[in-house]
Amino acid sequence: MMNIKKVCGLSLAALCMFSMLTGCQNSTTETVATDGSTSMEKVIGSLKESYESDHPGVTITYNPTGSGSGIAAAASDRCDIGLSSRDLKEEEKTQGLSETVLAYDGIAIPVNPENPVDDLSVEQIGKIYTGQITNWKDVGGPDLEIVAIGREAGSGTRDGFESITETADQCVLKQELTSTGDVITSVAGNPAAIGYASLASVKDNVKALKVNGVAPDRTTIKDKSYPVQRDFVLVTKKDNSLSKPAQEFFDFMISDEAIPIIEQAGAVPVK
Repeated sequence: MMNIKKVCGLSLAALCMFSMLTGCQNSTTETVATDGSTSMEKVIGSLKESYESDHPGVTITYNPTGSGSGIAAAASDRCDIGLSSRDLKEEEKTQGLSETVLAYDGIAIPVNPENPVDDLSVEQIGKIYTGQITNWKDVGGPDLEIVAIGREAGSGTRDGFESITETADQCVLKQELTSTGDVITSVAGNPAAIGYASLASVKDNVKALKVNGVAPDRTTIKDKSYPVQRDFVLVTKKDNSLSKPAQEFFDFMISDEAIPIIEQAGAVPVK
């Protein structure tokens, strides 16, 4: 009986020790919070996966709230690194924010694969989104009323698109959606639809139009010949130092090591 009690006591002691060690391991896990652009989801997701596999004690979180919300989160210290698919505005810079361009991304103009139209000018796209062109037959397509799909206010993709097409505060949308994925899905399911979305997120279920005769790809984005493009930006505060794990993840994202990861995710690295 004594031996059984002794064995049980030793087992309990071992269990307690294991629990303490496990608790210690969990307590050393460090978290880096990122927040913002839904267009950057694929790029950040790939960088996060690679970094976490080499740094088991670090967890990277990603909150896809949109560029405007990500910038605001960085400004109010609700995240370590904000993510924006547009450059900072002057008033945002005056709030003490700093931007670092991570990559370039084309804003694709997807249509349904059944649509025979292959090429539109920036001017034509602008007229479609402001309601001046309302039928596909007016741009060489079928006799179908155009369904213009766009993003919500605060979206970096919307801001970039409207800036390039000079349609800010003029767009007439049939659908206003809150994520890049929703735009792609809606266009894929509607032969009359047109949208705008990060090239990195475009799949085979839609067709990306040429714009001004130039197809969107890594080469045309890098050499700036594709006209509808923007920056993927990391947003931090100028006067606030990042935590050690956040700084190390930031440094990793802009390092040579990250270049093939960014390319694999469909964006064009700055380096």
